[in-house]
Amino acid sequence: MTDAAHTAEPRLIDHLIELRVRLLRAVAGLFVALLALLPFANKLYAFFAAPLLAKLPAGGQLIAVEVASPFFAPLKLAFFVALMATMPWLLYQTWAFVAPGLYQREKRLAAPLLVSAVALFYAGCAFAFFLVLPTVFGFLAKVTPDGVAMMTDINAYLDFVLVIFVAFGLSFELPVAMVIAAALGWVTPAQLREARGYAIVGVFIIAAVITPPDVVSQLMLAIPMCLLYEVGIIAAGWVQRDRTPGAAAD
Repeated sequence: MTDAAHTAEPRLIDHLIELRVRLLRAVAGLFVALLALLPFANKLYAFFAAPLLAKLPAGGQLIAVEVASPFFAPLKLAFFVALMATMPWLLYQTWAFVAPGLYQREKRLAAPLLVSAVALFYAGCAFAFFLVLPTVFGFLAKVTPDGVAMMTDINAYLDFVLVIFVAFGLSFELPVAMVIAAALGWVTPAQLREARGYAIVGVFIIAAVITPPDVVSQLMLAIPMCLLYEVGIIAAGWVQRDRTPGAAAD
């Protein structure tokens, strides 16, 4: 074997050991958070059910169709909350593993992007929970036909809310995606400004697909995304100004 092969083999083993350590730490953090939340799983579910329960007409309630739903629905919610709570820790472990292989300029760009991505995802989830869901459930309660009791299964409700959370959280990542595209040289701020009209149409199409079939909730997603698109253009301009011919050599 050549000297290069002898050198590469220990490096690969070191990387695998480092990956294993980071994965174990990430899973351990998630497990600890889940254990801490399990005693409060039922209270968590009651909190998450509040937007629907507040809009239900008299006699409306959540029901458990399946025998094990009262156990598994709060457990699923506790896991989701633990995952959201430990997201900074999980991303830190990922960052600690990949950071040594990045250039200095890439590190300067990646760290703010990670922080912004987490903050925007949290903001999207909070926006959905405190503003969108009450509006959606108010609309659904009003359009329920007379003589129909609105009684939603606890699993179906939880799945619906989690899908909305993920959809709004990912939608709020639009500026981060634009900055990454600009940093990779795929687009320029000028191109993003020129495509503004197409982007607005695309945003409204996405909002129509993601949200329930009422105009208010569609606007509540489309308008913030349009504003975030403008923020993305500004942030992409900062990234472009930061790019210099000698940056790759840092």
